[in-house]
Amino acid sequence: MEIKISSIVENYKDRMQRLALFDVLYSLQNKKQKDRKGHEIDYFNLGLLALLFFFENMLIRNKKAGIMELATFYKQINTEEMDLLEDDYIKVAKIVIETFRPPAGKRNIRTFYNWESRQTDQVQHSILKANTYDIASNTQYYVLDEDGLELLFATKEYYSEFQLSINQLLLRKQLEKGEFAGALRQIDEMRIDVDVLHQRMIKIKHEIHRNIISDDTYDRYRTIVEDSNGRLHREHEEFNELLTFVREMRSRLSYERTSLKDQKSYEYIMKIDKELQEVHHEHSKLLSESITLKTSALQAARESLYYAGINSFNFNQEITSRFISAPLPVEAARTLINPFLHLEQASVWSPLTVFAQQRIENREREQSSQEFLELSNEEKQKIEISTQSSNFANIMKHILESCNQDIFDIKTVVERFKKEKPKVLYHRSFYDLFIILHQRSPVIITGQVEKSKGTVLEGVIEFLHPLYKDILIQEDVGIIKGTERYSIQNMVINLRREPDGL
Repeated sequence: MEIKISSIVENYKDRMQRLALFDVLYSLQNKKQKDRKGHEIDYFNLGLLALLFFFENMLIRNKKAGIMELATFYKQINTEEMDLLEDDYIKVAKIVIETFRPPAGKRNIRTFYNWESRQTDQVQHSILKANTYDIASNTQYYVLDEDGLELLFATKEYYSEFQLSINQLLLRKQLEKGEFAGALRQIDEMRIDVDVLHQRMIKIKHEIHRNIISDDTYDRYRTIVEDSNGRLHREHEEFNELLTFVREMRSRLSYERTSLKDQKSYEYIMKIDKELQEVHHEHSKLLSESITLKTSALQAARESLYYAGINSFNFNQEITSRFISAPLPVEAARTLINPFLHLEQASVWSPLTVFAQQRIENREREQSSQEFLELSNEEKQKIEISTQSSNFANIMKHILESCNQDIFDIKTVVERFKKEKPKVLYHRSFYDLFIILHQRSPVIITGQVEKSKGTVLEGVIEFLHPLYKDILIQEDVGIIKGTERYSIQNMVINLRREPDGL
């Protein structure tokens, strides 16, 4: 397969823009200053702490965060890691803020060669921006700019965990805008995300077997697995919605192929459908592995932890020796052996049984049973099949009366029933009939009257015989909503007549 250079260097400037955000932190790392004990000041970490400080002030809506406030924060968080005086903290805070926002107010600039446009290009970024100014104290306060927020968010694992969900949203937007070429590339990125999730799950599985040595680690890994399982479930539902959306679009485009552009769009959507199904299949296997990991691996680790505790517990050394050798007080001795004693058991009689319901019978006469004989499971099943068969026959009778034609779809039937027989749509049997016919399509009627005895389709076959020879059911586009409770996929029903009945 040939690699497309244009796809590789696409949006090269945007990627460089995100990489350039980290320049300010590495610029701080290059500053070589020492505290009063001669230890180097870690400006790289102080820069990240400054980002967190300004972000927290934004959360609590504190608009007065400047050099003095940052210096106070450095002093509070420092636990003898740096030997600095108060003036030194102010100097450090000033250096960090001036690196994030140059004194002249200009943005930080990075020059690079843009392989997409084939010319020298520049990107600019601003980590901090001026917020408010206190004239009385001549103090400038700052707040995180958009680039500063993006730099801070890039340090969280949130993006890697939810990358597949983000790509699913992007794919949806691309499909809605008709950007089919970009959608195909987005699916390729989703395939990589699924593979990364698979490798991460294998790593977690191995860690579970190796590292669970206490209840704390067990609870931690259980939380990780449950969070991963819940995220995979949400992604699985989104995949189903995307597939439904793609198939509806494919069906619509199949009727609109009037030009070369429409034909090309249809070919794109066919390929998107195929690729998306493959990624969905791999993700479904991942979801199955996650469920197995949640139900089997964690349980096995829990049991191994339990049995390891039993094997390492020495009763003679931990209990017997401690109880006999050490002169324990009576209360302490009872507390020590109490977990190993059986609970006290006693058989008692409650006086309340006197007021319980009594059975009065005549012992002189032979006691006769007053209970009705219950039906066996087989008889109950026969009654249910007979009832359902009768329901199906009545529904088919109503359908033929309403439609009065041999070829119709469920959508037409539901629309007419809503006007003429709305009560039928509230019965589950209406939808079960089409589901069973679709499962057994084509349903042969000719010569099947006797063979259908005792089945749920007995009434339908007897009603349609001998005018029709078979029933053919084919799926159609769209989901038909009969009521708020029931919905069914649209299907086309073809009642084919006997040659004599044409």
